[in-house]
Amino acid sequence: MAKHEEVKNGVIFPVGEKNDAFAQFFVGQSYLQTLVADPKVNVGVGNVTFEPGCRNNWQIHRDGFQILLVTGGEGWYQEEGKTAQFLKAGDVIVTHDGVKHWHGATKDSWFEHIAITAGKPEWLESVSDELFDSLED
Repeated sequence: MAKHEEVKNGVIFPVGEKNDAFAQFFVGQSYLQTLVADPKVNVGVGNVTFEPGCRNNWQIHRDGFQILLVTGGEGWYQEEGKTAQFLKAGDVIVTHDGVKHWHGATKDSWFEHIAITAGKPEWLESVSDELFDSLED
């Protein structure tokens, strides 16, 4: 049984539907509940839930930023050239414009965060199994 099973039902906001629209940019299953999608606001806000082992591809935010507010479970965040950071509920990550990074669940835990995103992401290659499997929580 995976750790933090309660996350799969949503911690603060609903889990949402399977994230099929962005599935090509993830390894494993994620879920997305859009919280703010107002065309008059230049920021998108979504509740993203990751099944154990799920992570998104490397990405760069252009002309913007991304803020992650971790609400449940255990996960990873890594910027290119830096050591991966272990994440748990209450952690906050700020990714600045032009920084290559990825984030997702640990191998054995559900993970959820609120993503506040301005600008457009440039999706890149997937995080290799070799890199992911080398992380220790």
